[in-house]
Amino acid sequence: MKPNRNKKTDPIQRAVVKVGSNVLTARAGLNIDAIASISHQICQLLDQGMQIILVSSGAMASGMKKMGFPRRPDAIPKRQAISAIGQAGLIREWEKAFSRFDRQVAQILLTSDDLTGRKRYLNARNTMNTLLEWQVVPIINENDTIMVEEIKLGDNDNLAAMIALLLDADIFINLTDIDGLYDKDPRVHPDAQLIPRVATYSKRIETYAGDIPGALGTGGMLSKIKAARKVTASGIPMVIAKGYRSDILIRLAAGESLGTYFVPRDHKLNRKKCWIGYTVNPQGTLRVDDGAANALLNNGKSLLPSGIVAVQGQFAVGAAVAVITDGGRLIGNGLVNYNADEIRAIMGLKTGQIKTCLGQKTYDEVIHRDNLAITGEPEVA
Repeated sequence: MKPNRNKKTDPIQRAVVKVGSNVLTARAGLNIDAIASISHQICQLLDQGMQIILVSSGAMASGMKKMGFPRRPDAIPKRQAISAIGQAGLIREWEKAFSRFDRQVAQILLTSDDLTGRKRYLNARNTMNTLLEWQVVPIINENDTIMVEEIKLGDNDNLAAMIALLLDADIFINLTDIDGLYDKDPRVHPDAQLIPRVATYSKRIETYAGDIPGALGTGGMLSKIKAARKVTASGIPMVIAKGYRSDILIRLAAGESLGTYFVPRDHKLNRKKCWIGYTVNPQGTLRVDDGAANALLNNGKSLLPSGIVAVQGQFAVGAAVAVITDGGRLIGNGLVNYNADEIRAIMGLKTGQIKTCLGQKTYDEVIHRDNLAITGEPEVA
């Protein structure tokens, strides 16, 4: 696959492709033609030596169509049951479509627990890498059947972004029912203008996205922008494009400028920092002064107790916490060497005072730079 949008990059060998509910469902149920087309395109890319990870929405929408429900049920057990009904048909149709080209697929259903715990995260990555080595297509969805709020990943845009980080993908392609990000909803406004390239995430961009909701799925355009911020901050480009467009994946692979391209940062975070920054849920917050913020953002330093001005939440040693400036802007996430009460006791102190205060000093740093992922960026008006 050729690199895209006027940015010099290495050739793309591994891609995450997410297909939204509006692409995969039709009035009578699943859109079999769309499944056939996308699977055929993926097989052509596999034949060219690429590796493809498919994140497939459509289970709940498919189940709603099967059961004749006009909208998603409000009760969680009913949503879980609808997803179970729909997921069975969804994976069956993908398997049938890929089998026409002698390709095997594997179903993987995930919750946030599978990705936020480091051991399970590594196990998931090892399994998926093995499937890719065997030239089997992983088909991934959130495990809605057992979903509760505490373990919910949010939506498949977020899930696909996390998978792109998990597997160190070269690109994330997000297929939806419109051509990309517009300045207003093109389904309502005929004069809507496509935005072909996004390099910074201004408030205007988020306003545009917030005005373009989804129909069947849980995520509209705003969830796609949030996913783009996550992957591009880690050095992975993302494209939003229309899944119905003829040979969309083949044409993107050939370098055509279709949809909206989100420009990645120049340098990728390493895998561990991707996990810290974008997968683990912060258990608390550390607020730091301007000097500490500058040291973290611009000088690659560790966080020392002297720079901390406030602690929010209760958390244990090793927990992930968010680090913010005194003005409330996010700097990043890190893994702490002390628990919340210990940090409250030593905040503002020099490292030489830690032992006197706590009776022991296990670390100089509250967060070592190797365990700190800088994910924040300046707000653009």
